[in-house]
Amino acid sequence: MNANLDPASDLAQQLLDLLRAAPDGCSEYGLIQRLRARQSPHVPQQPLTDKLVLFRTHFLLFNALYQLRDRLWQSGSGHLAISPLCIQLLPYQPESAALTQHDPLRSYYLDLSQLQDTGEREVEQLLASFWQRLRGGDEKQAALQLFELDAASPSLDLATVKYRYRQLVSQHHPDRGGSHERLQSINLAMEILERYYQ
Repeated sequence: MNANLDPASDLAQQLLDLLRAAPDGCSEYGLIQRLRARQSPHVPQQPLTDKLVLFRTHFLLFNALYQLRDRLWQSGSGHLAISPLCIQLLPYQPESAALTQHDPLRSYYLDLSQLQDTGEREVEQLLASFWQRLRGGDEKQAALQLFELDAASPSLDLATVKYRYRQLVSQHHPDRGGSHERLQSINLAMEILERYYQ
């Protein structure tokens, strides 16, 4: 490791190494686990049960991922597809619309004041407002409603959930006219349903 690297650049380099070793991509959770296995100083070694620690870990990871994506694109050496469920290193795509259009997620994660200004109360509000937009209630039920799946169906399993997730991502992806906010909701709902249907 280069001692002259700032922490974000060091984390970005570690992520690049991990993604090169995972050609099919890796989830955010998978990257955190791999960083822990390497004893990376950028992720806490204890379980991420504290919401503020979880938020900060998530934010720093995505900050480094967006920095890495910019660096790869500027050097013409690759393209980074970023979502919580699959972060994948792809061949360079000079026509990539993601870097030529305004990307609110990129702007958010590259603005370190968002990290500094977000305390425990704000994290709680972020989580609460997400579920309020989904009409509140039980997180599993809200996620199933978003996916338009019936919890009582005997055939409901992880494969069915993943199939529906792929359909929704395809339908609501910003590159196809969807919104970043809707895509974030779909990704978060998938993370929740994965916990229930593993």
